[in-house]
Amino acid sequence: MARPYWSGQIQISLVSFGVKLFPATEAKSEIRFHQLSRKTGERIKHQKVSGDEGPVEKADIVKGYEYRKGEYISIEPEEIENLRIPSRHNLVVTQFVDAGELDPAFFEKPYFVVPEDDVQAEAFAVVRKALQATKKVALGKIAFGGREHLVAISATSDDNLGGMMAYTMRYAEELRNPAAYFSEIKKVAVDEDQLSLAEELIKRKAAKFAPEKFTDEYEAALREMIKAKVEQAPIQRDEPAPKSAKVINLMDALRKSIQGDSAAGTKKKAPAKSVADAKEGIVLVKKGPQSETGAGVKSAKSRRKSA
Repeated sequence: MARPYWSGQIQISLVSFGVKLFPATEAKSEIRFHQLSRKTGERIKHQKVSGDEGPVEKADIVKGYEYRKGEYISIEPEEIENLRIPSRHNLVVTQFVDAGELDPAFFEKPYFVVPEDDVQAEAFAVVRKALQATKKVALGKIAFGGREHLVAISATSDDNLGGMMAYTMRYAEELRNPAAYFSEIKKVAVDEDQLSLAEELIKRKAAKFAPEKFTDEYEAALREMIKAKVEQAPIQRDEPAPKSAKVINLMDALRKSIQGDSAAGTKKKAPAKSVADAKEGIVLVKKGPQSETGAGVKSAKSRRKSA
């Protein structure tokens, strides 16, 4: 097993047990780039230099804080290590909340939580089962990586694994005010028929989450491009989306989406609603032959004017 990222005690009131945290994610990309000189093709090297002495060895570099313009105090690594922070070795649970209360925007990084040893397994299992039964998440703070983190701890849903998860979380002050971005969104009345079709479309496309089905296609394309350059083969380029389009209304788009998602020949198609029946200003763009584009747009405009 890999070395734990953090080890210490989880404390809930008078209950305390030792745990170890392991990062739950890893970088899977094997592609690494280096900086090269465009002229010579040679790799660029970076050096840390001081204006007075030139290149500086790593052992001679310390952290510095600018407390006044141009004036610094130096801080040694051991001084940071010896900071008096209770959460460095103890995660004190201060609150339990419903899992649904936590906005996903607060979550940062996931960690596996395991008992420190067999002696700690009993208390670990009891707390895990209690979290699972009450559908609660424990909140506390923990210090590592140069700062103190807010942490959420929850039970895994798989009883065969029997572990817990810890998620470092962002503080409220780190999140931008959503009102600054959402306040200018135009308020529109939602048509009940359109809403019903949209809900039906969601239901038909609903499925159990299978993370293995999602892959990084960008990396795959990047790998193909690198292989082509190494083999001096032609490089495939992204083609721009065709600009030709046929204008249809939202109701038609929803109905046709549902019809297209139905099993072939098993469901009777609903009659398509004409563009003339659409609400003004609600249009979607659908790919179509170039010859249809101008006529479709012109026809839609003329109908709106006549209305």
